[in-house]
Amino acid sequence: MATYAVGDLQGCLQALQCLLKQVAFDPQRDRLWLVGDLVNRGPQSLETLRFLYSIRESLVCVLGNHDLHLLAAGRNIERLKKADTLREIIDAPDSAELLEWVRQQKLMHYDEQRNLALVHAGIPPQWSLRKALKCAAEVETALRDDNLLPPYLDGMYGNDPAKWDNDLKGVTRLRVITNYFTRMRFCTAEGKLDLKSKEGLDTAPAGYKPWFQHQHRKTKDLKIIFGHWAALEGNVEEPGISALDTGCVWGGALTLMNVDSFERLSCKCDEHGHAMPPVASSIPQTSPASAPR
Repeated sequence: MATYAVGDLQGCLQALQCLLKQVAFDPQRDRLWLVGDLVNRGPQSLETLRFLYSIRESLVCVLGNHDLHLLAAGRNIERLKKADTLREIIDAPDSAELLEWVRQQKLMHYDEQRNLALVHAGIPPQWSLRKALKCAAEVETALRDDNLLPPYLDGMYGNDPAKWDNDLKGVTRLRVITNYFTRMRFCTAEGKLDLKSKEGLDTAPAGYKPWFQHQHRKTKDLKIIFGHWAALEGNVEEPGISALDTGCVWGGALTLMNVDSFERLSCKCDEHGHAMPPVASSIPQTSPASAPR
């Protein structure tokens, strides 16, 4: 039995199947962890979601911003943007079944045995593991509650407030939690977000750093796998931190990592998100020896 984590799929099913073939993935035996952004912008969003649903018993999945956007658009088609490739899911005969499965997924997964967390964008530096799990559970509860879901999906959009406050209430509170888990890149040590900057590590606004570089981050003893930040190209030198979004949908590659050995494979994609012949990845990786225990 092997456990693999894969970067943002965004509807690039060919690349995922290419990687699963390389490792002879067996859904009866192996497990696949998904960092979120399963769909959107890529060429096969509907087919990707259907494939994942077919092997759902073998998956651990956290939600990304594109997945939440899908749920919102599924309830209000006017939410769709010109570049979205989600209409095919919403119009599909099995749409209700697929969207119901998506809304049951987590915002954060914690593997206690491995002391490893799976998230889409990251964990803010001022939160402990316990705090992060508690906050993730608040959003997960809203997603799964028929009464709470509509106001949450309508109110989750926006950049404000930019910083967590324990006294936040209602949808405003859920919006900040959602932004941390699904949209964060740069923030201050106190967790104030900059949600406009999307490029590499050296483009941080004054006073901000990548969330994982803050010296007093409360989860430094926790291994974290995340996606979302394609501009990093999988390159993070912080011990215990593994970045898996290598921009398959933008003509980069899809990256698969063995959760225990940290070995990586990649499948190169063309500018349309279609798979090209696979090659072994040369992306630097966190080794078990350097990862915190």
